[in-house]
Amino acid sequence: MSGMRVKVRAIVITGYGTNCEREMAHAARLAKCDTVDIVHLSDLLDGSVTLKDYQFLNLPGGFLDGDNLGAAQAGAHRLKYKKIQGTNNRLIDEIQAFFERGGIILGICNGFQLLVKTGLLPAIDGDYTKRCVSLTYNDSGRFEDRWVTLRANPHSPCIFTRGIDNIEMPIRHGEGKFVTASMDILNRIKDNNLVAFQYIDPLTGEPTMKYPLNPNGSFDAIAGITDPTGRILGLMPHPEAYLHKTNHPRWKRIPSLPEDGAGIAVFKNAVSYLKEA
Repeated sequence: MSGMRVKVRAIVITGYGTNCEREMAHAARLAKCDTVDIVHLSDLLDGSVTLKDYQFLNLPGGFLDGDNLGAAQAGAHRLKYKKIQGTNNRLIDEIQAFFERGGIILGICNGFQLLVKTGLLPAIDGDYTKRCVSLTYNDSGRFEDRWVTLRANPHSPCIFTRGIDNIEMPIRHGEGKFVTASMDILNRIKDNNLVAFQYIDPLTGEPTMKYPLNPNGSFDAIAGITDPTGRILGLMPHPEAYLHKTNHPRWKRIPSLPEDGAGIAVFKNAVSYLKEA
């Protein structure tokens, strides 16, 4: 009906080692989602909750299955091979159907690792099943917990990065180095503007491979990628960890910091898109 207000319903997945679901849910609420539910993954698998009730799927950070076999590797196996109770559908089938209905997906840190290991990103040529990139151990050989500066790609179709130029966010990961199966894959990601965020040197504004500005050694300084539609975003830095100026480590020294943390823009863009769609 014309003029009817669109209500945005967000689901935040938890369980099996996820630990950032409350922050992600808080970000979605601050962005004015009408409903935000934190749902255990097992509730989707047993059919008691369905993605048909939502438009915004959030995959938070954490350590799925203790990062055994590699970050999100076991989690991706669960999505691809576990069937929803009482059906012949796998959970990945329901996620793909959710996406085909117009839903949007945000995966942060462990959620990003899950997206690439299921093949949902980068979806070159529209193939949402083929795994061709990964996130592996940081070049430093250790867990990195620091703030970084990112540049959003203004030519990307990503609906989450609209209006974002340079932005600061924290990272906290041990396996955040973005790698591709071949240079051809990397070039196709770049040529199709599927790079959503890059690590940059804040002094020059240019992408950098210099540590610790690029905290993990990611190919081409890539911090986040999108799919060809722009409705899926995966990134290693944590926008949900910068929702208020007091989250910033130098907030006392930068009087000009706005009250809202810069990370909330990612979630506001998601809500705006769904209300406009």
